[in-house]
Parts: sequence; C-alpha cells; structure tokens
Amino acid sequence: MKKVLYSIFILGLITLAACGSNESSGDASDETETSGAGNETYTVGATQIVEHPSLDEAYNGFQAALEDAGLNVEYDFQSAQGDQNNVGPIAGNFVADNVDLIFANSTPSALGALQSTNEIPIVFTSVTDAVEAGLVDSMEDAGENITGVLDLHPESIEKTVEFIDTYFEGATVGLVYNAGEQNSVVQVEAVHEAAEGTSLSVSESTVSNSSEVQQATESLVGTADVFFIVTDNTVVSALESVVGIAESQGIPLLVGEPDSLGRGGFATFGIDYYSIGYRSGEMAADILTGEKTTKDFPVEYPQNIQLFINRDAAENQGVEWNDEWDDEAEFVDPEE
Repeated sequence: MKKVLYSIFILGLITLAACGSNESSGDASDETETSGAGNETYTVGATQIVEHPSLDEAYNGFQAALEDAGLNVEYDFQSAQGDQNNVGPIAGNFVADNVDLIFANSTPSALGALQSTNEIPIVFTSVTDAVEAGLVDSMEDAGENITGVLDLHPESIEKTVEFIDTYFEGATVGLVYNAGEQNSVVQVEAVHEAAEGTSLSVSESTVSNSSEVQQATESLVGTADVFFIVTDNTVVSALESVVGIAESQGIPLLVGEPDSLGRGGFATFGIDYYSIGYRSGEMAADILTGEKTTKDFPVEYPQNIQLFINRDAAENQGVEWNDEWDDEAEFVDPEE
C-alpha cells in the first residue's frame, strides 16, 4: 500500500512539472513572437542628387528619427553624383530590389522615384515646391505613395530679399543657378517677384554642372553688388568657387541655408536641414510600421526660419557690420 501511494505521489509530481514546463514554454514562445515583431528589419532605399552638407544633414536627421522610433533599418544609399541621368536608374534599382520605402532627398531624386513606382512609399525632403515639381497635386493632398517635407519656408526668400534691400540698398543681386533644377527655377522666380518694388535689380548666370560654377560667378563680377545662392544642388556642391570670388572681389554672399554659412557664406534666412530630415523620418517610421500611409501626411513646410550670420565671412567679404545683427542673428562658425 505504501508503494502504491508513493508511486501516485511521484506521478503527481511529474504531471505538475510537465504542466509547469508547458506553461513556461508557452510564455517563452509568446515572448519570442513579441520580440520577433519588434525586431523586424525594414529596407530603405535612400538617394540624393549629390552629396553636400545640407543634404547630408537631412539624411542624418532621417536616420536618427527611425533609430529613435526603435526600428531596425537597412539602408541602400545611392548618390546621383550631381548627374540627373543617374536618378532614374537608381530609383529603378530600388524598385527591382523591392525596398520597403524610398527616401528621396532632393527634387530630382523625388521625381525619379515617383516615375519609377506608384506602389512603394516615397518620403521626400529637400524639395522646394512639391506642387510645382509635379510630385503632388496640392500641399493638403499627398500623393497615393508620396509625401514629405519641403526645404523652403514660405517667407525665406522674401525675408532674404528684404534684408538685402535694407542693408545693401540699390544693389544688383547676382544669381547663379542650374536652370535644369526645377527647385532652383522656382526660387529664382521668387527672388524676382520679391525684388519688385524694392531698390534692387537682379542679374542671372546659369550653369549645367558644377564645373561651370566658377566661370558663371566670375561673369557677374562688375555687375553684381551682392551674390545670392539659392538652394541649388549643383551650385552648392561647388560653393567654394563662389566663396573665393566673393572674398577676392569684396562681394557679400547670401545663401539659402545655414550649412553654406559654414563653408563661407555671409548670411541667410534659413532652416535646419537636420530637422526637416528628422521630420521626414518620423513620417517614414509610421508608414513602415503600417500605422499610417502617405495619404495621412499632408506635405509640410519647415517650422521655423532664422537669420544666421557668419562673422568671419562678413569680414572676409568686406561687409560693413551693423549692430542690429548682434540681437537679430544666430552666429555660425566657419568649418575647421
């Protein structure tokens, strides 16, 4: 009888242990499934027309937002190296690889992506006018598979022209830009419009690639009293050529964004490219996880603009300092 009771006791222990083992196994399985969902890896095709500090900062901000969102992302980054002929093939490669999302960092890159796919989500930034470029029908209604953040605040060019008119009254403003970049054409037209009714006049010189920037800038010497380089990717990629002429000829150089101040520009009413890249990354995170689609995000303007000044550049370009700038401007140190 004792042997029978002992056997029953042992059998009970084994049964309890087995139940406990199964429950633990079930918990582990649940944890694995949860962990696996959190560890899903997404592939993002990232492209920009050329590599220069502003676009690079936007890309850095984009990646930071996805990292902060806790997503595991593998990036396939490809630069068009300033050649628009490379834009289409890059986007085509992303489509062929069936990436989860395309980050298009510039107007040409966004256009190339949209022409290559109407299914893969596209998030852009560093685009000046998404409507004029044909990326979306309106700011309020994003495309079926595309949305993003612009790099031009509605008041940026107007404020820059007003600044020039106030402190360089009667000046001729020299513009150097690539007429093949839609974003630049839009900005140049805005400069002309803003200059109407002021004391300013405008003179232009166009380029088709970065090797022409120095000669185009030199052609304005003797005519231009002030240079204004908008956010033209071709010219900005060769900005040092413009800076050299501005310094040797004593011509103040206004630029379209703060990163160009670090390279020798004098002043800008600009935005922070890291911040617009970061906002684009926030959009991308929600799209990748399926929480939202591109249609849920109207195209956005940058939130703020600020007067930025490089004191050293002002001195190098013979700018007479105005004490008002001490209170109005945020100062940028040149690159080491």
